[in-house]
Amino acid sequence: MNNRLILVTGGTGYIGSHTTVELLNSGFDVVIIDNLSNSDKEILDRIEKITGKRPYFEQFDICDEEKLEKFFNIYKKVDAVIHFAAFKAVGESVEKPLMYYQNNLVGLMNLLNRMIQFNVSNLVFSSSATVYGQPDKLPVNEQAPFKPADSPYGNTKQIAEEIIRDVVKSNPEFFAISLRYFNPIGAHPSALIGELPRGVPNNLVPFITQTAAGVRDELKVFGDDYNTPDGSAIRDYINVVDLAKAHVVSILRMIEKNSKHNLEVFNLGTGKGSSVLEIVNTFENVTGQKLNYSIVNRREGDVESVYAEIRYANEELGWKAKEGLDKTLLSAWNWEKRIRNIKD
Repeated sequence: MNNRLILVTGGTGYIGSHTTVELLNSGFDVVIIDNLSNSDKEILDRIEKITGKRPYFEQFDICDEEKLEKFFNIYKKVDAVIHFAAFKAVGESVEKPLMYYQNNLVGLMNLLNRMIQFNVSNLVFSSSATVYGQPDKLPVNEQAPFKPADSPYGNTKQIAEEIIRDVVKSNPEFFAISLRYFNPIGAHPSALIGELPRGVPNNLVPFITQTAAGVRDELKVFGDDYNTPDGSAIRDYINVVDLAKAHVVSILRMIEKNSKHNLEVFNLGTGKGSSVLEIVNTFENVTGQKLNYSIVNRREGDVESVYAEIRYANEELGWKAKEGLDKTLLSAWNWEKRIRNIKD
């Protein structure tokens, strides 16, 4: 396994940086491509501090075909690619659909073209539970049909999976694993890396931690009239380090030729749904921080309830989420305190 080189697009981002840490800790070499549109180059120093190793880094946008081709001409021995680089905010995608289609799909197609051109045949794709829309049955398993997407972001993930499926079908030597994330939260236990969105957060937990830290005046809970026990929307929240480890398992599966099919799909979640208000209450209990929050109207593009059937990932991929909600939310708060220089 030594000297295996993994390309991680979007590797200085939230999930990308945690995955890079786990890859380096597992003995892989890593090269990151990131345009730093939603991350910071300083993350490379933090990754090195955690692992004792520094990933290679190239700063550009994968939508730039010429730069991507030049990259593969330089890094000729890439063994596999983990593709994170994409816009990911549901609400923003509703407001700016063309921006999402342009970035998320053109970037993927450029990447696949260059992988085929340079004989790089292993891809792990960062997909999402949004491909399911509002499922007919919960927990949702990997065989559930795609519903019409509730947002352009969700639609880009559906289309991306279809593109990958067609590429695999036309290239018998090409292998892909699509990992459908539910809701990644938390931070590395070192508190050196975590979720740090630019501007106003679109995800629940960074908005919670920023509200607790006084960066935001108030947390808005979008809707309390859903058909759920407390009226707020339900999601499957998974620790980001657990999630990152699934990518290492997936890479090993392909490199060691253990894949059952050229294209495999796995849900990454805990198998348990938690409501927004449950997350708020748990955060308050484990941190001792009272949150200023209000209930507002539902947000366009949000589904009522979704959580994962995880048996297939547990049994076939050999991976399982381990960290509980308490420890995960505490890690998110420790990260927030560190970056805001908040003392206990």
